[in-house]
Amino acid sequence: MDTDFLVIGSGLAGLAFALRMAQIGSVTVVTKGRLPESATEYAQGGIASVWSAEDSFADHSRDTEVAGAGLCRPDIVDLVVREGPDRIRDLIALGTHFSQRPGTEDGEYDLGREGGHSHRRILHAVDATGSEIMRALTEAVRREPHITVLERHLAVDLLIDAKFDTSIRTPACWGAYVLDLAGNQVKRYQARVTLLATGGTGKVYLYTSNPDVATGDGIAMAYRAGVPIGNMEFIQFHPTCLYHPQAKSFLVTEAMRGEGAILRRPDGEAFMRRYHPDAELAPRDIVARAIDNEMKVHGFEHVYLDITHRDAAFIRDRFPHIYERCLQFGIDITAQPIPVVPAAHYCCGGTVTDRDGATGIQRLYAAGEVAMTGLHGANRLASNSLLEALVFGHRAAVAATEFARADRHAMPQLPEWNPGHAVDSDESVVVTQNWDEIRRLMWNYVGIVRSNRRLARALKRITLLQQEIDDYYWDFLITGDLIELRNIATVAELIIKSAITRKESRGLHYNINYPLRDDRDWGHDTILVLGRPFELDAEFTASLARPRGA
Repeated sequence: MDTDFLVIGSGLAGLAFALRMAQIGSVTVVTKGRLPESATEYAQGGIASVWSAEDSFADHSRDTEVAGAGLCRPDIVDLVVREGPDRIRDLIALGTHFSQRPGTEDGEYDLGREGGHSHRRILHAVDATGSEIMRALTEAVRREPHITVLERHLAVDLLIDAKFDTSIRTPACWGAYVLDLAGNQVKRYQARVTLLATGGTGKVYLYTSNPDVATGDGIAMAYRAGVPIGNMEFIQFHPTCLYHPQAKSFLVTEAMRGEGAILRRPDGEAFMRRYHPDAELAPRDIVARAIDNEMKVHGFEHVYLDITHRDAAFIRDRFPHIYERCLQFGIDITAQPIPVVPAAHYCCGGTVTDRDGATGIQRLYAAGEVAMTGLHGANRLASNSLLEALVFGHRAAVAATEFARADRHAMPQLPEWNPGHAVDSDESVVVTQNWDEIRRLMWNYVGIVRSNRRLARALKRITLLQQEIDDYYWDFLITGDLIELRNIATVAELIIKSAITRKESRGLHYNINYPLRDDRDWGHDTILVLGRPFELDAEFTASLARPRGA
C-alpha cells in the first residue's frame, strides 16, 4: 500500500495539504469517519483575518498575543496573520461562499467580531462556516484523480525506521499502520512524506463540543514515535455549549456574544462585568472560568445566554443553524435565553512543529489542532484555529514539495503488521469502563480549575489505567475502540503531567495552588518527550501534605 504522500486526518489542514500535494504525486487520505466528518465541519463562528481597511496586521497580531498570555511566538503570529488573506483567497477560489453584507457588491463580506478581537475580522458562512469550507474542499478532493480517500480507516502507529533498525541515528517516518474498521484488518501504508492532521483531544473530557473523532490520535502517535509534545496543559473550554439532555456536543458560537448576547444567571442577573471590563467579549478562558465559578458557588446546573433583546429577524438570519437546532429542543432563541455550560473545546498544545509544519522526525509534518506551532500560546484567540490550519496546511505542502523533489532515497520495506499472539477479546467491557473513567477523572480533576491535590489523584489513577490498557492492548486483537482508548489515555497522561509541571496560572491553565502568573520562572513552553524522566518535585509533594486551605 505505497503512496507518495500519506495524510492522516481529513479536516481543513489535511485536505488543503492533499490538494496541493496531488499536483506532484499520489496522495492517500486516511480518515476514521466519512468525509466531511471532522472538527472543521462543526466550526460555526468563522475564520479570522485582516480583511477591512480599518483593520491591520499589527492589530490582529496584538489581539492574538494578548489572548496567548505571553507564550505566543511573535514570529509565528506575524507569519500566520500576514499569510491569512492569501490563504482565504485560495478557499474562495475553490468555491467557498462566505456571507456577504446585504445590498453590497460581490466581495463585500459580512465581517463578524468575537471575544478578544479589536475589529470585525471574522469571515463566516452564516453560523456554519466549517460546514461550508468542508463542502468546497470535499468537492475539490473528490474531483482530484491523484487523491485516494480511505474512509473508516484509523491510523494505529507511525512507521519509524529507527524502531526496526537501531543503527539508524536520524529517525524518519515512512507512513503508518492503518486499521480498516470495516474489515478489522491492519495494513501497512508506506509513504515518502506523512502529514498528521488528526485534529484535537476533546473526547478526553466528559463534556466537549468536539465530534466523536476527536480522540487525540495524532498527538498520541507522535508521542509514541518520540516527537516532542508541548503545552498540553492549555485546554480551551468553550464557554457556551448547549445544555440539554439530548443535545450532544452542540456548540453555541462565540459570534453570538459578538453580536450582543448577554450571559445571565438563572435569576436573570448579568454577571460578566464582575469578572472582566470587556464582559461577554472577554477572552474565552476568563468567560469559561466565570461561568464555572457562578455554577459552583451557587449550585447552578447551567447559566443562560440571552440574545432576545436583538431583533428576531436578525437573529434568524445571522444564526439560522443555531436557531433551527435549538428549536428542535423546544428553545426559541428569539424569545428565550439559551441554557449553556462550558465544555472542552480546543487543545492549544500538541505536536511541536517549526514554521513549515515539520516535526522533530524527518518526513513527518503536522498541521491543524494536532500541532503546536507557537501561534496560540496559553490561550487561542477566537477563530484563529481555522486560520492556523489553513496557513500551515499550505506551508507544510510547500515544504514537503521541495523535500519530495530533492528526495533521492529509496523507500525501505518496513515490516507488515504483526499481531503476535493476540486473540479476539471476550472482555470488551474493560474498554468501555476505562474510557468512561478517564473522561470523568479528567473532567473532575483536570478541568477548568485545578489544584495540586486533584492533579496528584489524576496522575495516580491514569498510571494504573495505562497499565491496564497496555496489558489489554497486547493480549487482544485491536479494534477501533481499543486504539482510541489507548490514545485518550496517552493524551490524558500528557495533559496531567504538563499541568503538574507548570507552577503558575496562565491563560487556560488555572491552579488554585499557584493562582498568579509567573513570567520570571514560567514564561516558556512545557515540553514532554517519551523516555524523559518525570518525577513529582519536592515543592509539589510538600503541597499535598499541607492542610486544606493552607
